[in-house]
Amino acid sequence: MILQTATFYLFATVLLASAVMVISARNPVHSVLYLILAFFNAAALFVLIGAEFLAMILVVVYVGAVAVLFLFVVMMLDINLTEIRQGFLQYLPIGALIGLILMVELVLVGGAWQMQPELTGIGQSPIPALADRSNTAAIGDVLYTQFAFLFQGAGIILLIAMIGAIVLTLRHRDIKRQRISDQITRRPEDVVEVRKVRSGEGV
Repeated sequence: MILQTATFYLFATVLLASAVMVISARNPVHSVLYLILAFFNAAALFVLIGAEFLAMILVVVYVGAVAVLFLFVVMMLDINLTEIRQGFLQYLPIGALIGLILMVELVLVGGAWQMQPELTGIGQSPIPALADRSNTAAIGDVLYTQFAFLFQGAGIILLIAMIGAIVLTLRHRDIKRQRISDQITRRPEDVVEVRKVRSGEGV
């Protein structure tokens, strides 16, 4: 029990420190690296509570795809840090106001939070029907039986969002494109001109 508590505080401390460094690091590449470190520590916390499926998803999806994508985008864009810091003081009052509002909301939510003592041990005891099954199998049963339509709906929404992002960022350049309908409806007399050229004269 002492080992689990010490491990929890270790991962939680590193997670909080890396999260602070994400928003305080001056180099965007360093911010992405700290974000990857935060994801790994969050995955370790999920493993500690027995949610290995969420830990695997966090590592595979966020660390293996999203964070690496952020890193490549930041490195390819070659962001000018001096231009980013120029507008920092201009938006500082608005950012401080929004941060203060969020802090007040968190304090109000934390002050109104109540925990019933009899519910403390319920989350630690496994469900009797799923006691002999893994966490991944239990989540799969719930997703593809009770929430199958909602799961498919979320996938459709993500697909539409991806198509919308591609359409919004698509740039039409002045280049020649193939039009099959124009090629099919083209007549020979529209594109071919027959001229009679006399001997010794040019066209």
